[in-house]
Amino acid sequence: MSMRVNSLLPQGRGTCGQTVTEHACLGNCSLKSLVQSPLIQSHQAFVLRLSSRKTRGAKIRPGTVSPRATVEPRQYFQGERKCAPLFENVGESLPSGSSEWRAVPDIWKTAAEQYGDRVALVDPHRQPPAQITYKQLEQSILDFAEGLRVCGIRPDQHMSLFADNSHRWLIADQGIMAAGAAAAVRGSRSSADELYHIFTHSDSVALVVDNLELYNKIASRLKGSTVIKFVIVLWGSKDNLQSNVNGSDVPFYSFDDLITSGRTSRQALAAVASSGERVQYDVIRPDDVATLVYTSGTTGNPKGVMLTHANLLHQIVHLGSVVQPQPGDRILSLLPPWHMYERSAEYFSLSRGVTQVYTSVKSLKEDLARYPPDYFIAVPLVFDILYSGVQKQLAAASNVRKQVALTFLSLSLKFVDFKRIQEGRDVTKAKESFTPVEAAKEWAIATIGALILLPFHLMAQKLVYSKILASIGIKKAAISGGGSLPPYVDKFFEVCWLCI
Repeated sequence: MSMRVNSLLPQGRGTCGQTVTEHACLGNCSLKSLVQSPLIQSHQAFVLRLSSRKTRGAKIRPGTVSPRATVEPRQYFQGERKCAPLFENVGESLPSGSSEWRAVPDIWKTAAEQYGDRVALVDPHRQPPAQITYKQLEQSILDFAEGLRVCGIRPDQHMSLFADNSHRWLIADQGIMAAGAAAAVRGSRSSADELYHIFTHSDSVALVVDNLELYNKIASRLKGSTVIKFVIVLWGSKDNLQSNVNGSDVPFYSFDDLITSGRTSRQALAAVASSGERVQYDVIRPDDVATLVYTSGTTGNPKGVMLTHANLLHQIVHLGSVVQPQPGDRILSLLPPWHMYERSAEYFSLSRGVTQVYTSVKSLKEDLARYPPDYFIAVPLVFDILYSGVQKQLAAASNVRKQVALTFLSLSLKFVDFKRIQEGRDVTKAKESFTPVEAAKEWAIATIGALILLPFHLMAQKLVYSKILASIGIKKAAISGGGSLPPYVDKFFEVCWLCI
């Protein structure tokens, strides 16, 4: 019986006597005599280690699993009880297979199986530009994770990831998690002192940076660091790096170096396993630390917050009760991924099979037209800027068009006021000060007013608001978070039929 496994071996219970004849998890190779069992089928996230001992007669350490051993689930699902409530009361919003998630990297196996050759990431402004499918994304994450293991990263160690938003950031972030390590994250615009503080305070043993300029910015401070195993540069070459730290040469790897190293190692591990050598796996538990996020540092040095896999999975699971993106929907990724708002939204969206297009403040206007998103995730300031842009367009229109648009807007704003009162969404008045009679009277007036203004609002949608929406480019909905959305911006976009 044949089974195709598209990533590293999972956790679970092994049973003896059955084999798979094809195994692609460690590279494009054939690996025989592996156990076919719920262990392989469930495919949970884990940390990979290699042992030189033969499989037969070997003992299994608690928290590990061998392809030819039977291990009781309680030995490695130590966080299962804590994690189980994640999947309660979320209806049908979860993708199939999500009940098996115990760590964030588990979502990529599910996504690769369900969405396969669908495009996951589009990164048009980096050099070289990239377009990556869900299958390719899963394999790149696993290659990166194995590359880290080859470089000496071990479970529960910390790394610093100082980089800006890109597809390589996501691969590095998830590769670190899949290796059982945790990343302390920050962007490239932070000061050298702040980045050095995060690196040392987080007990990081290795560093991933966006580019050469960022490394050179903090290199002089790192020379005083006592522990740094290696440095990975996500973008650009390794030439002219300041590589002397503490008087010794620190290894430097490009992104491609690490991916190639990891892929080669996975192929070698497949050959080792096929020869009967024992391959030992450590499991990532839901209560393991997944990442370290630091505050802005406005009141002193940045303070670190430890977030577990269960913390992040809660967001990934439950955001589906608010918004339900469909496979193939497009989103624009604008915000820094080291902000948990953007990071959680990215994990959630990609777990549902969307196509994520990377943009920037400089390219946003162009990308809204070139890649009109079904969903757009941003902070209130961005929506305020979009609002100001529409106001400028109205101001530049001819007098007749401007007066028509402003008249429709004033009527629609009043319609929205009435509609909010009718639906109980008006938050501008203290409802407790209303008597039942007054509340009923207000509701009746609002209902009548909404009915009178509805035809004008519908006409305005055809003549004015449809053009505003087309110029903005957002098709289904926008998501605002990380701060309070100004009421006038919220009401304006509700008038224009854009759901925020």
